[in-house]
Parts: sequence; structure tokens; C-alpha cells
Amino acid sequence: MSDNSKANRSVFVAGATGAVGRQLLPMLVTAGYEVFGTTRDPGKTAQIEAMGARSVLVDVFHRSALIAAVGEAHPDVIIHQLTDLTAADFAANDRLRVVGTRNLVDAAKAVGVRRMIAQRLAIVYAQKNGPATEQDPLADETPAVRDTVKGVRALEAAVAELPEGVILRYGLFYGPGTWHSKIGPFADAVRRAERPAGQGSSSFIQVEDAARAAMRAIDWPPGVFNIVDDDPAAGTEWLPVFATAIGAPAPPEGQFNGYEQGASNAKVRQELGWKPLYPTWREGFRTALD
Repeated sequence: MSDNSKANRSVFVAGATGAVGRQLLPMLVTAGYEVFGTTRDPGKTAQIEAMGARSVLVDVFHRSALIAAVGEAHPDVIIHQLTDLTAADFAANDRLRVVGTRNLVDAAKAVGVRRMIAQRLAIVYAQKNGPATEQDPLADETPAVRDTVKGVRALEAAVAELPEGVILRYGLFYGPGTWHSKIGPFADAVRRAERPAGQGSSSFIQVEDAARAAMRAIDWPPGVFNIVDDDPAAGTEWLPVFATAIGAPAPPEGQFNGYEQGASNAKVRQELGWKPLYPTWREGFRTALD
């Protein structure tokens, strides 16, 4: 796509001040898009504007207000990066996936926006031998993630109602502002040796790579794509490396969240030519946690 065509297109980023949004907005602005970024916190509008985007103060749970906000912006593309994990409240995040996504899709329909790019998780595939592909089933019957899977399914079904829905199934984020960084509750628990290393396999993605994929997906075909690095690994492999990177003691071994299932990025690599800047968490934990 030429710079001129980008300059004539607008992107509405829902969840502009989250970990991915803070990386994504400057990328979009630099690429020449007109960018709108949402927040429900009046104290964060200046942050959005400092990144070169136009701030939109709206709560996605207020359906009529959201429809009005999308109508005023009238974007070409909506990028759904909404999360609610500041207090590690997974029920709140599941509600956001269901109700927030429903309202955002209804707003897109009301205004005539055809294309939406939405994030979800790649870690809730049903367990199998080897990395999961986009065709593999989710862990609907696993009690530990049953509610999360319901939220994920609701999100994907809603986005699929649009003519050009793109689903990015992200691996576990690491890097600045994420759960896996040098500061925050997870790092604190690892430093206290309260986070045992389990056998479940996980896939990771550095937050900058996640944002780059969201921007590139503006021109991808509709569909579902795993956005993960090249190196799914068991907790017994990755957690000791994370602990070393943050100066923590070696974690105890134990069974923790044994439902985890790593994923493959073969589809997006082979069909779309995407590849991560950080191909493995082994290097990324050392160089890109903050």
C-alpha cells in the first residue's frame, strides 16, 4: 500500500492505552494513517494525543455512546485491543470480550465499517501433541479456562458477522506494560518463589511484535491467525529463563495451569510472510522485557 493511500485511510483503535495500543498508535501514525484512539479514562486522553492520534473518550459498555463515537470518526478500519487486566480480574476481561465486542461490532455495523481486527488468546486450545494450529479445537471442556473460552468464542463469533473480520490469536505477551515484564504482580510472585514451573506448553509474543501484526493485518485477508513466536515451551523451560532475566531465584517445579497449549505460527508465516522481530522468548526475555 502506498503512503498516499494510507494517508487517506483512518483507523479506530479501541483500547488505545493498553500494552499493545501504546505500541500500535505511534506505528500507525508514522505509517501515515489518521488514527483515533479510545479510552474511558479522562486522564489518558493527553497520552493518546501525545502519540499523534485523536483521543476518543468513551466507555465501550455504553452502547449508544460508542455507536456515536464510531459514527463521528467514521473509520475505515477498527482495531479491537480492549482488555481489562489491570487488577488481574479475568472475569472482567471475559465480560469485556463478550459485551464490549458486541457493542463494538454493532457500532461498526451501524456506521458501515466493514473491517475489524480483533485480538484474542492462543493459549486456550485443547491440549494435543505439538503446537496447535488455527484448525484445532479449543479447550471448551477444561474447567480452568471454560469461561475464558466462552468469552473468546463470543468475541470471534461477533467479529465474524462483519464482512472483513480478522482475528489475531496472540500468544502470552511479554515486554513493557505486560504481565510478563520486570515489574508487576507476576514478577513479584516469581521473586518470592511463589510461581512454580509446570509442564504445560505456552507460546509467547513480544508486545511490539503483537502491535506490528495488528498494523499489518489492516491489509490481510479475513480469517484467523496465530500471532506467536517460533518457540512454544513448557513452563519448566521458560520460567527459569524469565526468573534469571529479572534477577529472581530459580522457581520451584510443580503443576501450575496444566491446561496451557502452545501454538504454531506456520499459517501466518507461509501465507502472509509475517515473522516476529523476536523469534524466541529465550532471547526476548533477555533483551526486551522493558
